[in-house]
Amino acid sequence: MMCPVGRFRIAEDHPSLPGHFPGRPVVPGVVLLDAAFALILAEQPGRGMVGLPSVKFTRPVQPGQDVLVSCDVGGDRVAFACTVAGQPVLHGSVALGGPS
Repeated sequence: MMCPVGRFRIAEDHPSLPGHFPGRPVVPGVVLLDAAFALILAEQPGRGMVGLPSVKFTRPVQPGQDVLVSCDVGGDRVAFACTVAGQPVLHGSVALGGPS
């Protein structure tokens, strides 16, 4: 069962946004993943990400939107999902290494 682990928001002045895309900024996927993984790993002390078996982006995220991150830890894998205003924007799984 997915449990919420936190929220994040990418500011409108984030350095990745100029040119991505002019007139209609969209937060790059790598920026979304970085913020989501920071929250997920904060819940897993001493562990680190060693792989990204799957990820799917389902809807663009605009700067300033609140993104809710939820996850389900199962051993060395974490299933995760991110939503904006209750709508899915990305989901996948991450492989963890380190102490379990």
